[in-house]
Amino acid sequence: MSRALVVRAVLALSVVLVSLYVALTQSPRLGLDLRGGTHLVLETRDSPTAKADSAATDRTLEVLRRRVDGLGVAEPTLARSGERRVIVELPDVQDPQEAVAVLGRTAQLTFHPVLGVAAGPGEEAPGGPPPAGERVLSDPSGERLRLGAPAMTGAEVSGAKAAPDTQGLGGWYVTVDLRGEGGRQWTRLTGAAACAAPGDPARRVAIVLDDRIVSAPQVDPSVACGTGITGGSTQITGGFGRGEARELALLVNGGALPVPVELVEQRTVGPTLGRKAIEASAAAAVIGIALTSLFIVFVYRLLGALAAVALACYGLISYAALLMVGATLTLPGLAGFVLAIGMAVDANVLVFERAREEYAARRGRSLRAAYAAGSRNAFGAIVDANITTLLAAGLLFFLASGPVRGFGVTLSIGVLASMVSALVITRVPAEIAVRRRAVKARPKVSGIAAPGRFRTWITGRGPDLMRHRSRRLAVSAVMLAVAVSGIVVRGLNLGIEFTGGRVVEYATATPVDAEDARAVLADAGHARAVVQTSGDGNLSVRVGELTNAEEADVRAALAHIGGPTEKVADDMIGPTLGDELRRDALIALGVAVAAQLLYLAVRFRWTFGAATVVAMAHDVLILVGVFAWLGKPIDGIFLAALLTVIGYSVNDSVVLFDRVRELWANEPRAPFAAVTNRAVLQTLPRTVNTGMGALFILVSLWLLGGDSLADFALALIVGIVVGTYSSILTAAPLAIALQARSTKGAPPPRAASARGGAAGRTSGGARGRPREGRPDNGARV
Repeated sequence: MSRALVVRAVLALSVVLVSLYVALTQSPRLGLDLRGGTHLVLETRDSPTAKADSAATDRTLEVLRRRVDGLGVAEPTLARSGERRVIVELPDVQDPQEAVAVLGRTAQLTFHPVLGVAAGPGEEAPGGPPPAGERVLSDPSGERLRLGAPAMTGAEVSGAKAAPDTQGLGGWYVTVDLRGEGGRQWTRLTGAAACAAPGDPARRVAIVLDDRIVSAPQVDPSVACGTGITGGSTQITGGFGRGEARELALLVNGGALPVPVELVEQRTVGPTLGRKAIEASAAAAVIGIALTSLFIVFVYRLLGALAAVALACYGLISYAALLMVGATLTLPGLAGFVLAIGMAVDANVLVFERAREEYAARRGRSLRAAYAAGSRNAFGAIVDANITTLLAAGLLFFLASGPVRGFGVTLSIGVLASMVSALVITRVPAEIAVRRRAVKARPKVSGIAAPGRFRTWITGRGPDLMRHRSRRLAVSAVMLAVAVSGIVVRGLNLGIEFTGGRVVEYATATPVDAEDARAVLADAGHARAVVQTSGDGNLSVRVGELTNAEEADVRAALAHIGGPTEKVADDMIGPTLGDELRRDALIALGVAVAAQLLYLAVRFRWTFGAATVVAMAHDVLILVGVFAWLGKPIDGIFLAALLTVIGYSVNDSVVLFDRVRELWANEPRAPFAAVTNRAVLQTLPRTVNTGMGALFILVSLWLLGGDSLADFALALIVGIVVGTYSSILTAAPLAIALQARSTKGAPPPRAASARGGAAGRTSGGARGRPREGRPDNGARV
């Protein structure tokens, strides 16, 4: 073996072994949509005394962190997002109402002296209205108390803890620990209260949280007037239950939020739903990989089998990379991982098709030289194709949020891993195989010694696909008109990410028809609720606004016709956040188009770039139109699929025009339409084989991935089919039409092509037999 091959072999083995070690020693970090739990987004608001800037949000985050710790949730996650938002993830929390109630309270904690009992509603207060500084609030029993000015705040509280009362009459009590000046302030406050007679309301101390008295304990009779409670710690008793004492301790211990917070997003997923999603996605991945591997082996034989093994290594490398970067695996991220497996086939197909061309051009002289030249010549197209996908994945990471951002992470890792798999993992055993005598003696076993059935058929027929260019463009225009009419006539079914509102998914004991559910909910006062059924029989109820009490009424109404009803998912998006997400989605699409334009301007001339962008817009509008006609939701998952389709569409066009540029440079005087048609025929086997590999994965995901991923897979299936069509029959004819109006001629030949070379002559269409014995000079196709 050559030294370069040994180096690549060592590198490949090292990557696989490190990936295997990481996979065996680390566990994946599952997102809440797979693990089950509650995802909350809180947004800080300005108050009369404080501005909700980044510093205030940081302080709010710390207070919320202490409160979450008090909830006893295992492995919670809190992080700031932007200047004003805090993301809270609570695994295994299925009823978020208590968490929201505790976390969302402004919690301006203050301690007040009780001045007496206030007059009831409608009664005249003795002595007229309360003096300045006094407040009237009701205690937990409903009694209205007159409170003096606050004597201390929650800033002086260092901690609070609930504990069972084992020495008294049972129940629970709360221990409050004070710090700094707090101990002396508490002594003065309780000392003044102790001067009142036992039973007098003035002997009580009121603890006020967010304009509500959460406790108003009476100072113990053993405390003397003026002495107060000393020692920096006190106990609040009163026959609390465990839950009451725990909540009081949690609120006191959490301290005061510097600014108010508002809940703008809430997502709750049951563990059963997440487990089903994992099982369905895993089944789709296994079946999809098996079908893709069989297809690759059928088309490329021995090298296809080695590529199938490399696909398994690719999956291992991608999984290990996710673990090493600490990425959270979400449901869309899982889809991105499965999708990237299909994308990984593309790099191998490009190499094998180039190698077939090289072998045919060399008249069967050397499998080894053909494969090496094919790998070299495919490198540029592989890089170009993957950059377009990475642009889309990067935009998802930087512009999206939540689970869709996880899709961007896994797709980016998958694309990079696919390049390593094709250029390193596959190449090492492939180069060893083509050097073996047994393979040299039977070259057809390799899979690159024959052009392949589809290539033989298409080149044998030699159709002129560019002959009726105006008809091709007319068909594209008709398809576009039908799609746009769907958007105009049916409208877009925007998901709650973009409109705001609440969607709750229920599992009923017996199946319930959507129409029956709508009728029952209309009788319950929710006539505008949108009810849909999923493939597993669950009911999805979508409304603009729905309080927790109203949600309980909805569940009760469904239980009346469906038996015991369980809430398995609950998503809520505030209207402000919905407007922002809709704006961000449009920005993401705009930036995607601008990024593709910039990339194409660098890589190609304006005629190729304009044709590519028009074909991309054609694909996007048709995909949106299909979803409009079908009434499918346009949500964050659809946005992820749409940006992926943009990358795929540009990917196909880039590979085609890269070949057009090379052929045209070799034959500058040939008619541009003929050159383009030849480029289409030469790249068509790669396009079909790559599309088939991706479709095996996507169809498996569509059929087996569950309702959560079915629409995502459907969008990508439509995008791949339409993208394959448009790159051949929209972008290519349009480029010919634009080139006819351009004054710029053929590009100069590349250095390797100018020198000649077997691959350059064959792919360029030069006539004559190649000279025997000419060494490989690395010509690019």
